Amino acid sequence: CMKISELFGLKKTQHELDFVDVDIDFDTPLFLDPYFIAKNDFPIAYEAHLSLRSYFECLLRALRENRMTDAEELFSHLGESNEICLGFSRRKPQGKGMGPSDASKIFNSLKDSPALQSGIMEDIEDFRIFVDNVDKDKMSDMTANIIKKQLIEYTQSQCAIWGIDLMPSVPSGFYWDRSSNTWENCYTEMLIANGRKILLVPKRLVSFSSEYTPQKYMQHFVLHFLQNEQLHLNGPLVQRRKDKRTFYVTKKSIREYKHLGNAVDKKWLADFTEKHPDIFENFRKETRSKISAVSNEEISEELIQPICSFLIDRLKSIPTGSDNATIYHRTIVGILELLFYPYLCNPVIEHEIHDGRKRIDIVCDNCAESGFFFRLCNTHGIPSRFIMIEC
Repeated sequence: CMKISELFGLKKTQHELDFVDVDIDFDTPLFLDPYFIAKNDFPIAYEAHLSLRSYFECLLRALRENRMTDAEELFSHLGESNEICLGFSRRKPQGKGMGPSDASKIFNSLKDSPALQSGIMEDIEDFRIFVDNVDKDKMSDMTANIIKKQLIEYTQSQCAIWGIDLMPSVPSGFYWDRSSNTWENCYTEMLIANGRKILLVPKRLVSFSSEYTPQKYMQHFVLHFLQNEQLHLNGPLVQRRKDKRTFYVTKKSIREYKHLGNAVDKKWLADFTEKHPDIFENFRKETRSKISAVSNEEISEELIQPICSFLIDRLKSIPTGSDNATIYHRTIVGILELLFYPYLCNPVIEHEIHDGRKRIDIVCDNCAESGFFFRLCNTHGIPSRFIMIEC
């Protein structure tokens, strides 16, 4: 096991860390899902969403204006993303992003997709619904490449908190710059583990990516609509129950009638959506309410009670005085993470204000979707995008 916390001697559990404590030798089965990112509006999610939106709009414009050379160039940097160590690889992380053949297949599927021609594909997350050869693993790797700038800045911030040394002047790899609407790269400080670049990913940004899928759209929305349509029109698939009083239509009979088989035909799905855009809109809205942040317990099997006991003893054992301020702050960050995740995220220690004349001990982003921190702004009208914590 080669988790980040162990590699760099942090002596921290997943409950105390804001980032996913990945094992650099094996991918963690979590994903960057652009639909989940778009649902959130705390700072790092908001910035990531703007980058994704900017990239998709540029790609879409090039495709619709038939500037295929430009479109292929835009698409060419969505290659493998091994730095985040998320996904499905069984051995060393090797993101199932796109090698040259994959990129070519997906690009051809995209430009030929009825969803592109009809305009029903509005966001990059819709690739997964309507474009062949795109699954959640590839979608996650594509997302990681586009928002790499935000992940680099987040990694730098987290390493500053925990005292992890970064290597200077490392090539960043291509990321999407929405100010110039181009792929850029630069030399910057990067986290290097066992000779590999690693990007830390906030727990609050990852998901199991199991809701916004073509399978869920097909099974629970499209087929359900077609069932009701058959019943309403008294179509050929309507069957009568044994009591002779009620009627029903099976989803299996619809699949057979439409020659759909068990797999999802994304071109058929796009054609259906063009005729019934309201069904897709309902899917989008309902799915939005189902996705939530992953819990610490879903990421890690560590028991919380021993961690709490350890932190209580740890806090009591820290001597007073400025010499121990860093140890104290890092302990408090871990405790706050355990207590307030997923309501607060992205802690920054000793945040400067008033041009550096004053410091606030810890600042967290408010990313609550319910509870006290959510009500501060949404019920009481108190501006609270950031939560200031004095130790």
